[in-house]
Amino acid sequence: MSAAGPDGRRMLRLEVRNAQTPIERKPEWIRTKARMGPEYQELQALVKDEGLHTVCQEAGCPNIFECWEDREATFLIGGSQCTRRCDFCQIDTGRPADYDTDEPRRVAESVMRMRLRYATVTCVARDDLPDGGAWLNAETVRQIHATNAGTGVELLATDFNGDPELLDVVFASRPEVFAHNVETVPRIFKRIRPAFRYERSLGVLTRARDAGLITKSNLILGMGEERHEVEEALRDLHAAGTDIITLTQYLRPSPRHLPVARWVTPQEFVELRELAESIGFLGVLAGPLVRSSYRAGRLWARSMKSKGRDIPIELAHLAEEAAAEGFAQAV
Repeated sequence: MSAAGPDGRRMLRLEVRNAQTPIERKPEWIRTKARMGPEYQELQALVKDEGLHTVCQEAGCPNIFECWEDREATFLIGGSQCTRRCDFCQIDTGRPADYDTDEPRRVAESVMRMRLRYATVTCVARDDLPDGGAWLNAETVRQIHATNAGTGVELLATDFNGDPELLDVVFASRPEVFAHNVETVPRIFKRIRPAFRYERSLGVLTRARDAGLITKSNLILGMGEERHEVEEALRDLHAAGTDIITLTQYLRPSPRHLPVARWVTPQEFVELRELAESIGFLGVLAGPLVRSSYRAGRLWARSMKSKGRDIPIELAHLAEEAAAEGFAQAV
């Protein structure tokens, strides 16, 4: 077997081992239907005509039809190369692109042209930069808020190595939600996310909570965890100050990535959602096709109401949408 990946680079030993397991056949319940409503069609045409880029399209997200119908989209900043490698993630690891200080302005303009109601921004890890990309994350949030008064912003960030000064730079930009995904349970954490630390990630969420932000995290299931470990991780996340939790099925991006250990049934997702709600999370979404940014605006608004916080008048439309059902496809 060749030790070169599809991009021509030499595969890591871990990737060679992963590739010995063929891509798994998905169960029948992991299916989506293309529901192309008027908002989705208008947004699709706009993105194509103006050459805009979203993670939703480029990652082939199964929920793009629902989220775009809600005028919600996700943007990746910091380049296409990450300085860290996680065994489930499709973003390439390598030397990142030059630092683009104009990127926050361009993202904010894209949000404006797409007339988004809620934007999620996520950034590759930039351990090559002295501030780990903290300014880039914060400035993107600030630019979106400055240009789009009626748009909520969710920031899905790295851990910045737990540096309190860098975290405070990010928190000061005041996103509607600060998200940092733990992704898996302690026993297999180091193997799957070697550049991160479980306790450090919990500490990042605690610091964000202490800064007065709505906090969010995600667990990916099917990577080798046991059910009781998921339940313990949920309790850890809640104790750390996490307000919103999403749980999803691991879908293997390529043969180079971690093989799927199991397919979590829809019934188990229902049970885990009920458990998370009983633990005390303000917002919970759990399902095979849920992603951490799925219907994020609605989930934020519901969480704000649960926490007894006022929703800014310019974002009242999100609260109105949150009052309606509409999570059926992914959940």
